Amino acid sequence: MEKELRIIISGGGTGGHIFPAISIANAIKAKRPDAKILFVGALGRMEMQRVPAAGYEIKGLPICGFDRKNLLKNIKVLYKIWQSQRMAKQIISDFKPMAAVGVGGYASGPMLNKCADAGIPCLIQEQNSYAGVTNKLLAKKARKICVAYEGMERFFPAEKIVLTGNPVRQALLESTITREEALQSFGLDPAKKTILLVGGSLGARTVNESILQHLDLVEQSDVQFVWQTGKYYHESIMHQLATHKKLNNLVVTDFISDMAAAYKAADLVISRAGASSISEFCLIGKPVVLVPSPNVAEDHQTKNALALVNRQAALYVKDAEAPDMLLSLAISTVNDNERLQSLSRNILKMALPNSADIIADEVIGMALQA
Repeated sequence: MEKELRIIISGGGTGGHIFPAISIANAIKAKRPDAKILFVGALGRMEMQRVPAAGYEIKGLPICGFDRKNLLKNIKVLYKIWQSQRMAKQIISDFKPMAAVGVGGYASGPMLNKCADAGIPCLIQEQNSYAGVTNKLLAKKARKICVAYEGMERFFPAEKIVLTGNPVRQALLESTITREEALQSFGLDPAKKTILLVGGSLGARTVNESILQHLDLVEQSDVQFVWQTGKYYHESIMHQLATHKKLNNLVVTDFISDMAAAYKAADLVISRAGASSISEFCLIGKPVVLVPSPNVAEDHQTKNALALVNRQAALYVKDAEAPDMLLSLAISTVNDNERLQSLSRNILKMALPNSADIIADEVIGMALQA
């Protein structure tokens, strides 16, 4: 009779942390249906909705990040860290985990620290090519460190590193939709080239400005566009578009729920350079123009983008230069079949498949040895 598995998965804050976490949980469940999995996130962050929607229990900690502009506010932050550590200790006492997984984000700090202090084996998953602060601090206590890029010995002890890649949303890999069906679902013409613009669920101001300022280029091109504005910007953009004549080659939406169809429809994608998105582009071999967000810790999105650009696996436009040059670059690229094929071939070479399965095996192995 095998021991019942009890695993804690902690972290979140963004989809880039949550999607891999859920993929790891699903892979553990597929291998061991008896496994008990408890998520620990940060109160008020998106994991508190997304994780239960995926069918898992989650507990929230009152943790938040330091305020670098207003140092006085950090007195409250320090209290929340202390409170979170006390709660983490209680969660361990109640749940009795055999292993813990940290995917980055505020909550993984106190939770994995307390797990390590209690002698529970810990695995951390670093999605980016430039390690986050929380994971760098946790590395000393972790047994295994799963990474998506080569050369991570700069940040972590080499003997702990396992090159696994980033787990991605399974629906993207399992989708059987054809390009024609995908284009029809957006009301587009299968005979025309298509560019998809995405800036994450909330949107990206620069990506949106890049198209808003050049609606004349959209109109003059023989290309069609699917534009995810993000919920934050959608209303304002629709007001601005109402003053312009209707463009039949432009589909505008606040959020795309079926990303598998959107990617299948697209000949070229314009995107931020989050680690999860990049892993998805690699696995599906999708040509992409990356516009790294400048508003992230350690400018890690630029480092993610350059890891691809240095292998001719993606194009890259600086955020500050995007409004001027992004759209014209995308249109010329999507009309260059040779360049599209080269980008697709090169990005596919960087794919690391079965990431969730490999990480799940590591976690289960650690738990059973505990």
